[in-house]
Amino acid sequence: MTIDIKARLEQTAADIEQALNELLPNPACGGERLAEARVIDAMHYASQGGKRLRAFLAVETATALGVDRGRALRLGCALECIHAYSLVHDDLPSMDNDDLRRGRPTTHREFDEATAILAGDALQTHAFTLLADPRTHENAFVRIQLVEVIAKASGAMGMVGGQMIDIEAESAGSPLTLPEITRLQRMKTGALIEVACRAGGILGKATASHMRMLEGYGRDFGLVFQIVDDLLDIEGDADKVGKAVGKDANAGKATFVSILGADDAKKRAKHLTEQAIAHITPLGHRGLVLAALAEYALDRQN
Repeated sequence: MTIDIKARLEQTAADIEQALNELLPNPACGGERLAEARVIDAMHYASQGGKRLRAFLAVETATALGVDRGRALRLGCALECIHAYSLVHDDLPSMDNDDLRRGRPTTHREFDEATAILAGDALQTHAFTLLADPRTHENAFVRIQLVEVIAKASGAMGMVGGQMIDIEAESAGSPLTLPEITRLQRMKTGALIEVACRAGGILGKATASHMRMLEGYGRDFGLVFQIVDDLLDIEGDADKVGKAVGKDANAGKATFVSILGADDAKKRAKHLTEQAIAHITPLGHRGLVLAALAEYALDRQN
């Protein structure tokens, strides 16, 4: 079975784009713009574009387990809201101070810093509005599980905690070690990627053994994604990547590439890709799309 993973990614990205436009708040009511319309405009702006990788993982995992695609897309949209909020805040002057995101001005450049902060806050809370809605799943326990695992992956012991470690490392007296960088990236980038697979499994009521396979895949895939990101920062084309490159090296940040070197980083990414695929091989045909995604991600240019 041959899978055109690029076409599949593009189709899911288009479906998520359409679903987000419908699921995010409307800046107007009865033909009149709301007083809070500016922050809603910024929410829409911040959530547009991108690879929709986390949504793709959730949608493909859930649909492989028999979930209706419309419900799976709602889960994907919730994850994209979390991801978009994190990017808006990461780009702020007090954080990474970036001017470009997804090939466009960052949200605080397109609007202003206060609006960007509020848009990020609103995107984060909107994610949990979607997850708590019975249209995502009729079983309240399933919805509670989704809220719990995504909240944990997004918070102090996940994405936010990883960002804090990254900030602290910039002023530390010595560079991070490889185990420290691995932990940082499992939290900062990998936690939301892993939970996308896990959430898809929860929505599809995966068995305990299948859930372990999905979690193992997500953990290894998340590290592959970050290693390739580190490689793109030194080897990538800004026009293709959609954001500034060379920033980590210029800032003296410790990355997989700075510690391992480009060649060994590529070898590690290849090994982790093979390991990720091995986790889901027992799923048979239901894991083929995820396997194809892992191979595609290893060679991505953006």
